[in-house]
Parts: sequence; C-alpha cells; structure tokens
Amino acid sequence: MGKKLPYICIALLALTGLGLAVVPNGMRFTGWLLLGTAAAWAAGMFVVRWGRRSRAGKVCERIFFAGLALGLAALAGIETAVVFRGEADNSAVPVDAVIVLGAGVNGETPSAALWSRIRAAEDYLETHPDVPVVLSGGQGAGEAISEAEAMRRALWTEDGAENARLLLEERSTNTAENFRFSKALLEEGGLDTETAVVAVVTNDFHCFRAHMIAQKQGLRTIDVPAELPWWWLTANYYLREAFAVVKTALFD
Repeated sequence: MGKKLPYICIALLALTGLGLAVVPNGMRFTGWLLLGTAAAWAAGMFVVRWGRRSRAGKVCERIFFAGLALGLAALAGIETAVVFRGEADNSAVPVDAVIVLGAGVNGETPSAALWSRIRAAEDYLETHPDVPVVLSGGQGAGEAISEAEAMRRALWTEDGAENARLLLEERSTNTAENFRFSKALLEEGGLDTETAVVAVVTNDFHCFRAHMIAQKQGLRTIDVPAELPWWWLTANYYLREAFAVVKTALFD
C-alpha cells in the first residue's frame, strides 16, 4: 500500500482537478492547478527514479527540483504582494475621481463578483459625494446589457445630482481598456489625469494587477477592495491572480 499511495494521490488530484475544470462552478483555475500539481508530482517521481539510474538523470533531477523551488518561491512572493494590496484601507485618502471596474453579467443580472464591486462602490461613494464616477465595462457573450449599464441600474437613486455624476464607459473588454477609455472620459470632463488621484473599485484579489495596469495607462490610483461572499471562490481567484500578474508583467 505504501508504494501505491503516491499513485493514488496523483490520481485523486487529477480526477478532482478534471472535475473542477470541466464542471461550471467558478473554480476552473483551481481545477487546472490541481491537474498541474498532479503532473508535477508524477514528473518528480520520474526524475527521482531516473536520477537513481544514471548521472544524466541525477543532473535533470537537480535542475527539476531547483526550478520547482524557484518557481514556488516566486509565486509565493507575488501572492504575498497580491494579498497585501487587497487588504489595504484607503478610505480616508482624498481622490479626484472613481472608476468602478466591471465584471460578468448573467443576462441582465450582475454576477457575484460584480455585485460585490457595486456594494463596495455604494459604501465608498457615500463618503466621497463630489467626485465623478466612471462605471466601466462593455457587453460580452451572454450579457444582455453592458456591465456599465448593470452597475448604473444598481447604483441609481432618487437623487438627480448623484445620478448625474455616473459616467458610463461601455466599450471595454479587458482591464487595460477599462482604464484607457475611462481615462479619456474623465479627461473629456476636464480632469487632469496626470495629477489626479483616482480610486479604483475592484475585487480585493484584483487590486494588485489593476494597479499595475493603471500605472501603464499613466493613472495614479488607490484601491477600494471588494470582497466576494464565498471564501472558496476568493481563494481560487487569489491563486489565479499570481499567474495573471506574471502574464501582465511579461506580455501586456
């Protein structure tokens, strides 16, 4: 049984990962991560056996585990930065504008991620009543209305002055476009975006990468983090963000 245990564990990881990756449940990335872990475990067992049989195998074993250790250390460092950024409280910092980043809409109903951003925006706007607010998000597949329009409907009040400061940006399809088009809207309204401080409402796990992208667009931003209602989805997205940060840094 002892010799079979690693193979059983690898099989369980692979099956669990496959189930999470295939079944729509918001945990697809965790599924792929478990599949990757199973593959890395199997590869590690292979190079260890190879290392016992030949000198070349021993060299490959050392390279494999050194690379694995460096990769895990780098991801742990990035994950720490992502978590730290998502926990910051900037509510007392004066700002000149607010951008609320969109997320998925199911038909005309905001997704859980978008609802969390709407609620965070509501709370933040109550204490920052005199600044323009860009609701940023286009219309994707399966969305009957734009993400910006879904946010506008949720934030609409009986106060005409409050509604008047809501600006809709409905063209963007990713975070970089969110900032590019929102920046243009704010500049059309007379805001000097080179000196202005902009509050960005997004999910806590997304704050670090959103800040990276905003900097590339020439914006000075602070974070207004929104929390998802379910810890397992939060954990899934925090894990995913570490890899997304690497992609953004290298390719975007």
